[in-house]
Amino acid sequence: MTRRLLAPVALGAVSVLALAGCAGGAPASTGSGAADGDKVAVVASTDVYGSIAEAIGGDFVEVTSVITSSSQDPHEYEASAQDQLTLKNAGLVIENGGGYDSFMESLIDASGTTAPVITAVEFNHDYPGAASHDEAHADEASPSASESADAHAEGETHTEGDGHDHIEGFNEHVWYDPHTVEDLAKDIAEHLGELAPDHAADFAANADAFVEQIAGLEDSLGQIEAKDAGAKVFVTEPVPVYLIDAAGLDNATPNEFSESVEEGQDVPPATLLEALQLLDSGDIRVMIVNPQTGGAETTQVEDEAKAKNIPVIEFTETLPEGQTYISWMQSNITALSDALTA
Repeated sequence: MTRRLLAPVALGAVSVLALAGCAGGAPASTGSGAADGDKVAVVASTDVYGSIAEAIGGDFVEVTSVITSSSQDPHEYEASAQDQLTLKNAGLVIENGGGYDSFMESLIDASGTTAPVITAVEFNHDYPGAASHDEAHADEASPSASESADAHAEGETHTEGDGHDHIEGFNEHVWYDPHTVEDLAKDIAEHLGELAPDHAADFAANADAFVEQIAGLEDSLGQIEAKDAGAKVFVTEPVPVYLIDAAGLDNATPNEFSESVEEGQDVPPATLLEALQLLDSGDIRVMIVNPQTGGAETTQVEDEAKAKNIPVIEFTETLPEGQTYISWMQSNITALSDALTA
């Protein structure tokens, strides 16, 4: 899909339990999955998952994130030879899946890595065929990268004009779903424990601490729900929908509007008119925009929201500089709470 990038705007940092930032740009040093000092070499598709892996792995992992800047669009990213070498040397691979970071499938195939692959969308209850991931893990060995790539190529996807596979009706931005990330963190700890058994207890303890912080995020979302349940929100694209659902809010955006923006297509005139009328109705409490994508129509609805004194906040797809996953999500939740109070 063709996505129109706008200048990124970093969100303000929020003080929470400090987690190590994720590394980027430097490949792991050996083909065995061991990084410098016998650390497990973890490769993540984006710095969002890199941050989560750092939180779980601590001092016993070396994380490389392929996407490390908000100016890079995972939908459009073209992998390099250096990225291929990085995947080849990985001990563990973490991707989003669901068509979001399809470049990872190409890298997995090209690199020939045999590292296990963790796919975040598979921990989301809305993912087609996601039945019981825990049971699957108990009964089956972790898939290799090549096996995971083959599995993703089967069924339940359709190909857009840009050649990327997307799942009809599924919102792939699952890192905005606290429950998905909680289960993902536990699975990362299990995989790392298998790769570095001497540190399995450390990984488990780090995962427990991380899950406690996720619970803190859910408490903050619960506070929003208790105060503003059912409040109508307009989102320019589906990126933050899981988070607003978790807060008990109502996504009132015309589906065709947000889908068109996400796919880089022009919003149909009738849909744009519907969106503007919705903003004029006085029913919308807050608008959430993704500053990394947009176009003339998103600018128009954003201007209309501001003219109607509707608070406009920004949620990004990648980790703002200086933030961890937890601090970033908390800052988003705080911004949403403040906007609803305004």
